[in-house]
Amino acid sequence: MIYKAIVFLPLIGFLIAGLLGRQIGAKASEYVTSGLMIIAAVLSWIVFFDVALSHGEAGEVIRVSVLRWIQSGTIDVEWAFRIDTLTAVMLVVVNSVSTLVHIYSIGYMHHDPDRPRFFAYLSLFTFAMLMLVTSDNLAQMFFGWEGVGLASYLLIGFWYTKPSASAAAMKAFIVNRVGDFGFLLGIAGVLVLFGSVNFETIFATATSYLPAEGSPEAGKVIATFFGMSLTKSGAITVVCLLLFMGAMGKSAQFLLHTWLPDAMEGPTPVSALIHAATMVTAGVFLVARMSPIFELSPDALTFVTIIGAITAFFAATVGLVQNDIKRVIAYSTCSQLGYMFVALGVGAYGAAIFHLFTHAFFKALLFLCAGSVIHAVDGEQDMRHMGGLRPHIKITFAMMMIGTLAITGVGIPFTPIGFAGFFSKDVIIEATYASHSPVSGFAFTMLVIAAAFTSFYSWRLIFLTFFGKPRASHEVMHHVHESPNVMLVPLYILAIGAVVAGFVFEGMFYGEEYSEFWKGALFTSEHNELLHEFHHVPALVALSPFIAMVLGFVTAWYFYIKSPETPKRLAASQQGLYQFLLNKWYFDELYDFLFVRSSKALGRFMWQRIDIGTIDYYGPNGIAARVIDIADRVVRIQTGYLYHYAFAMLLGVAGLVTWMMFGSAL
Repeated sequence: MIYKAIVFLPLIGFLIAGLLGRQIGAKASEYVTSGLMIIAAVLSWIVFFDVALSHGEAGEVIRVSVLRWIQSGTIDVEWAFRIDTLTAVMLVVVNSVSTLVHIYSIGYMHHDPDRPRFFAYLSLFTFAMLMLVTSDNLAQMFFGWEGVGLASYLLIGFWYTKPSASAAAMKAFIVNRVGDFGFLLGIAGVLVLFGSVNFETIFATATSYLPAEGSPEAGKVIATFFGMSLTKSGAITVVCLLLFMGAMGKSAQFLLHTWLPDAMEGPTPVSALIHAATMVTAGVFLVARMSPIFELSPDALTFVTIIGAITAFFAATVGLVQNDIKRVIAYSTCSQLGYMFVALGVGAYGAAIFHLFTHAFFKALLFLCAGSVIHAVDGEQDMRHMGGLRPHIKITFAMMMIGTLAITGVGIPFTPIGFAGFFSKDVIIEATYASHSPVSGFAFTMLVIAAAFTSFYSWRLIFLTFFGKPRASHEVMHHVHESPNVMLVPLYILAIGAVVAGFVFEGMFYGEEYSEFWKGALFTSEHNELLHEFHHVPALVALSPFIAMVLGFVTAWYFYIKSPETPKRLAASQQGLYQFLLNKWYFDELYDFLFVRSSKALGRFMWQRIDIGTIDYYGPNGIAARVIDIADRVVRIQTGYLYHYAFAMLLGVAGLVTWMMFGSAL
């Protein structure tokens, strides 16, 4: 019963606020949805302690049946919850962050007239994500997958009268459709190869699916894909790449990342929820859940590693020059997701989920702190118009400092002292170096560079926002104020997670308690022994994230505290590079040229030339015009004069007589 309550309480909140919001009022909608989320969050932590921290046997899975769903031929899919350690971790992440976002939104959205609708959407978002992470089969996961896509569209475009918000919502929805198409093909591929979409059947079959090398079965063609003949190993690679295509869309990886920064057009609490607990974590969860399948394809894992490394580097470079406080944090999310996929690609599944876990706390903290800053400066988001805010919003400053210390990975090397990111991000870098992946060197280099850039843009945000002379108008500075307690309390709780989540859970997620903690929920093999051997990497490798963090901090301090004119001179001297980064590598412009303009041009051609110029002209409109034309001509015969009708009758009689005469002659 407890598992059903966790999943369905947010749905109940959505139905109450969505259907009865006008009747019960905004306050009641806020309290009902937030109250139900508090219950769900508490129950999630209970499940976490019961499932993840219990001393159960490996492979132990709790399966909760809900209802019969799809029965067609050999396909038998039941709607059920799969509860293991991976699910328990995701329940804690999703419900804890969502609950705090609900509470924070009570203060942040205080003046919005559509609060019932907003809180209904938040609860719907949470329910869809819970359906995804508790799924017992791929069909059920796809339901939750599309649900979070729908909810993100509704929340990003919540202020639908704002053109930029509507455009951002459409962009997120359309870009994700590209990834979702790949995911759907991947599900079909899994069904073809394994004969089922149920995880239990898939994972049981996967252990002995590939034939031994050199055996006759190894070279046997079992399927074709776009004209390619595939053996079992080739088919597995194609399926994994299609599944990862879905993950690339949801988790905003390189090439399918363009929707994520624009998602900032929604209210700030939405950004926190999307970036910390829902939507973007779905892709990471998918690859982790399907780890037994991905382990069968080294080529697919290599591709995941490459995309993750490029994403981490790319997003970090763009974050260096962004001026919108929320966009800086958004690109930070994109970069950190790259870290998670690199960990998945090298087989460090526990490290990937650990970073997802810690990242949820400090990223939600950073976004909600950014919302507090925006709330204080009357809606301003450009950091160039801030500065000097530290004395005015001391609590928000302290909380944002904690979030920054966590994301930059501040800690004392070779000791258990540090903020959350110090543990989760550093172990990914070390595991990448220690892995046997053919691209481990490339990925390690990209991640270390990204760590330096992360430190730079994170401290740049702090210095531009809170230090220096105020750059806002006197009127704005006069009204700067600290946020109410309903917005500050969630920050305190998230700050605790950003401080202690690293050293408290380090041993469980990837250390000496790894096997007892995961209990087979993640694939474990000799390949994954690197999780126990990463501490044997050279000292310089272990120190590299710390060195990168210090370099980023010192550079940001020099640029924005010691010599504020230096960034302007550097941007002026490197105008091409600066514009390249400021315009996000011109991906939006490139996609606009390749896809948007061409699609619009094709649409205009089909509309004007084919639809109107051909089909309508010769079809309905053409026939209608001819009927009208003939009718007009016939009407002219109806003159109303008797002698005209008599004359017509005489012509008819004459014609008939003539025909009879000639007919008889022939």
